[in-house]
Amino acid sequence: MNKLEAFNQSLFLQINADAGTQKWVIDAAIIIANDLLYLMLGLLLASWLWGDTTKRNLTIKACLVAILGVGLNQVISLVYWHPRPFMIGLGHMWMPHAADSSFPSDHLVVFAGIGFTMMFDSEIRIGIVTLLTGLSVAWARVFLGVHFPLDMVGAVGVAGLAYALVSPFWHKVGILITELAERAYRKVLARPIATGRIRR
Repeated sequence: MNKLEAFNQSLFLQINADAGTQKWVIDAAIIIANDLLYLMLGLLLASWLWGDTTKRNLTIKACLVAILGVGLNQVISLVYWHPRPFMIGLGHMWMPHAADSSFPSDHLVVFAGIGFTMMFDSEIRIGIVTLLTGLSVAWARVFLGVHFPLDMVGAVGVAGLAYALVSPFWHKVGILITELAERAYRKVLARPIATGRIRR
C-alpha cells in the first residue's frame, strides 16, 4: 500500500461513523447524502421556469458542466478502478450502495460543477452555497462508508476540468443554444406561460 492510499484509508476511518453512532445522526447523514441532490436539481428547474434569459443561459451551462463531469467520471472508472471502503472490509457501511468504482464521486462532481459555474459566472453567492452544500454531501457519503475522502478531491478536480472544457464552447454558442431552448420551452409550455404560472 502506497503512502497516499494509506493516508486515504486513515482519513476515511477518522470520518466514518462507528458502531456507537446514534441512529438519528445516521438518518440525518443519509438524507444529506441522498436527498440534497434532488433539491439542487429542483433549484435549477426553478431558475429556468422563473428566471430571465441570463439565468437560463447560466442554468444550461451549469447542467452541461455537471453532465460532462459525470461523463468524465465514467471514463476514469473504466481506466482506473478503485474499490469502495465496504468492498475491502474497511470501516462501517450505513446505507446500501452498488459495488462499483468509488473514484471520483458522481454526487460531488455535480455539486462542484454547478457551483463552479455559478461562482465563476457572476452568481457568486449561489455558487458558494452550492459548493458548501456539496461539501456536506461529500462528508455524509464518507461518514456513511460509501466513499473515500480522495474520491471527493478527485471529483472537485474533474468538475474543474469540465468547467474549463465547457466554458470556451459556451462562450461561442451559449446564447444560440439558450435561444433555441427558450423557443422549444415556449412552445411546449405555452399554456402555463399564458396563464402566468411560469415565466415566458
